[in-house]
Amino acid sequence: MSNSIIILRISLAILLGTIIGVEREIKNRPAGMRTHILVCLGACIISLIESSFVASLSASTETSVAYNFGRLSAQVISGIGFLGAGTILFTDRKITGLTTAASLWNTACLGIAIGYGYYLIAIVGSIFVILVLIMMQRIIHVRISKKVEIKFVHRVETIEYINKYFDENMIQVVDQDFNVNNADGQNIYTNVYTLHLPSSITYTDIVNHLSEHVNVMSIRTTNV
Repeated sequence: MSNSIIILRISLAILLGTIIGVEREIKNRPAGMRTHILVCLGACIISLIESSFVASLSASTETSVAYNFGRLSAQVISGIGFLGAGTILFTDRKITGLTTAASLWNTACLGIAIGYGYYLIAIVGSIFVILVLIMMQRIIHVRISKKVEIKFVHRVETIEYINKYFDENMIQVVDQDFNVNNADGQNIYTNVYTLHLPSSITYTDIVNHLSEHVNVMSIRTTNV
């Protein structure tokens, strides 16, 4: 297998992992862009090692029988999953540590590559792993979809203020849910907005601005 083929296959694995990961990250799912890239990259590294095994052994024998010595590697790859699972935490309805688990599993894949003597695969793979962990989110900016929940009083006045802010900043309301409760003889309204934001506006900007209004009791973002 030529060096250009190795780099091409690794690059394609990263590209496809990025496409799937970006879609998941936009929807604010636990496994995002970097996790998908690392898993796809690690699987590609192992596949390159296995295919190199089969190709080299087939070429060295007079018959067409191909051997595969990947069983021990498979045990290492599956076993490291238990170690990676220990880095995944679930707190406040939020999952963290998936990228760390994926990078740990990827490191095991790179170690296997080095142990079998596939130095180019290991070096190229490790470079891409480092780039994914450090640079990927700086290069590709993914706007995560969230909902904005606003609790307020004096409906007509406050709704007018909110809609005016959205219009002035070209914030598109994709969906909207309503709820009203009565406490101590006063109606308390809760609106949940699904928004499409322009590049110049962040959810932090929305929360900071709308919370300044005297009628807004609370405002927060929630996952879609």
